[in-house]
Amino acid sequence: MEYVYAALILNETGEEINEDNVTAVLEAAGVDVEQSRVKALVAALEDVDIEDAIETAAAAPAAGGGAAGAAAGGDEDDDEGDEAADEAADESEEEDAAEEDEDEEASGEGLGELFG
Repeated sequence: MEYVYAALILNETGEEINEDNVTAVLEAAGVDVEQSRVKALVAALEDVDIEDAIETAAAAPAAGGGAAGAAAGGDEDDDEGDEAADEAADESEEEDAAEEDEDEEASGEGLGELFG
């Protein structure tokens, strides 16, 4: 998880998320850095707009409530929120799959090993 936090710190401070910067943040925090994890994280975040992902994640719980409302006979506005949440979930699953593939190729371990 500390690898993701390092990327979020770099994003928040306006720094480029690259291998050197992620490694520097992790080392400053006293983390024993595994370069394969750093490479997998940087590759997974290459085409990701982090601000957009944060906004989408923040909106997901509200959209999840909309799904229950739509199933119970809610109005059409809830359906639009459901579609946006479904698209965000699909993108997240694609990113997770790509990250898992890269991590397995880099170190031979599963995605669970990437985060601790």
